Amino acid sequence: MSKSTFIPFCIEHYAKHIKQPGYKVYKLFKKEKLLDILREDYEDLHGMGIEYLINMFDDYLKEN
Repeated sequence: MSKSTFIPFCIEHYAKHIKQPGYKVYKLFKKEKLLDILREDYEDLHGMGIEYLINMFDDYLKEN
């Protein structure tokens, strides 16, 4: 998966997880700097399973 498809993939899966539209999750990720993390740590994160990523997003957002 390329970096250009990884971020929308994460946003859409997280949106489904929290039952919110993708545009709201995008705004949330942007506000909380998760987009920056996804871009900067793409090499480490893109091989992780979606369950791991969803848990990581939940944990990160709870802490912030």
